[in-house]
Amino acid sequence: MDSTSRTRYRRQWREYATPAGNRPVRDFIRSLSAADAAEVLAAMAEIREQGLRTARHVRGDIYEVRAWGEHQTFRILFAPEGRYGQVLLALEGFSKKTQKTPKEVIELAQTRLRDWRARGASH
Repeated sequence: MDSTSRTRYRRQWREYATPAGNRPVRDFIRSLSAADAAEVLAAMAEIREQGLRTARHVRGDIYEVRAWGEHQTFRILFAPEGRYGQVLLALEGFSKKTQKTPKEVIELAQTRLRDWRARGASH
């Protein structure tokens, strides 16, 4: 591995899990067609490799992954967590149907982030 492909702090994706063990982002991605899921996962990989500069800041600690599927646009809301923000915590996935990200979806992501932090990120 050459020096351009190494990073000092390796970013990695983690999924928010509810106290009951549900994983809403995993379930969202699994609900997509194979082609759409591949686009979402490729966009997430780009953020893992390139960092937040390829994401869009939404509000507070919340950012979004943007992916364009065959017939619609998809978003994954996430927050950089951990020391140096190396954990990219996927909080919510949805199909974007309007110009602006719906307020309710942002609030849900913020609620999940607070829950994850309150439970000590031990999940």
